[in-house]
Amino acid sequence: MTAPQASARGPRERMVFSAAQLIRRDGVAATGMREVAAHAQAPRGSLQHYFPGGKEQLVNEAVGWAGRYAANRVARFLAALPEPTPAGLFAEMVRQWTDEYASVGFAGGCPVAAATVDCAESTASTRKAAAAAFSVWTDPVAGALAGMGVPRARAESLATLMISALEGALLIARAERDVRALTTVVQELGPLLDAAVEDAARKVR
Repeated sequence: MTAPQASARGPRERMVFSAAQLIRRDGVAATGMREVAAHAQAPRGSLQHYFPGGKEQLVNEAVGWAGRYAANRVARFLAALPEPTPAGLFAEMVRQWTDEYASVGFAGGCPVAAATVDCAESTASTRKAAAAAFSVWTDPVAGALAGMGVPRARAESLATLMISALEGALLIARAERDVRALTTVVQELGPLLDAAVEDAARKVR
């Protein structure tokens, strides 16, 4: 969801969206409820109404939103490919980030990763929310790979590999202020991903 799309939603949806944007830029610890309300242009008094569980509830819902957003993007990435391939899908997943970094800089990362780093050991509910978000994201990636001919068990493993490589490359890219790590994972993983389809085809023959 883009900022204009978010502004068309109600205050609750805007606050969840804003929390995700602030978390991916500043992390959980630096994201306060007041900042979220201001970013969402929502009445500060509505925070307690919509999120009686406080910041923890809001963070967890923002993490869940981010997982669903990433999952929903998979179909759009596939639609952008004239001929879907595992390498092509991964390249589209990465291109979303290289395009962002080229246009607005390296301030933002993945809100799910940010919440995991900040809260995995201190807040059990947020760790669980992050784990669920990664699972929600992994499932459609694995399904897409399976649809291309990768055996389901291998598709799930490769989906985990793709997301893990992307998340790691995002950290390096933000540290280096350079997309080198992102372009590298596309170049190196692409042949391996496509080989999974070729291997499966050979076994069928």
